[in-house]
Amino acid sequence: MTKSQFDVGAFYAALDSQRLSKQITWKKVGEEAGVSASTLTRMSQGKRPDVDSLAALLKWSGLDVDSFVKREPNSNDSSEPSQLAKITAYLRSDPNLTEEAAEAIAAVLQVAYEKLRKKNQDEAS
Repeated sequence: MTKSQFDVGAFYAALDSQRLSKQITWKKVGEEAGVSASTLTRMSQGKRPDVDSLAALLKWSGLDVDSFVKREPNSNDSSEPSQLAKITAYLRSDPNLTEEAAEAIAAVLQVAYEKLRKKNQDEAS
């Protein structure tokens, strides 16, 4: 059986990106999503939200919970696109970016990803 774990840090960072794109405060996020300020504070400290708060924040942000569930790698599943491919697709579908801007961001991410991935692979060896 595959182990799974919710990545609250990644979820909080994505919420923060959404908050910044809307140019609103965390207080306003709580009001709009219908969650308490203490829930958002706990999440900023790495604590998981309760299921109702998670659902409310997912609805508010439009994010997909599957993006934040870490699973142990399954070497038999090669049909799943890489995270880098998913990010590139999201960038290209962003209506706030021109095609050139999306390509530029994707290129920067790809270089950083390759550099850090190799560094992590070297450290694991």
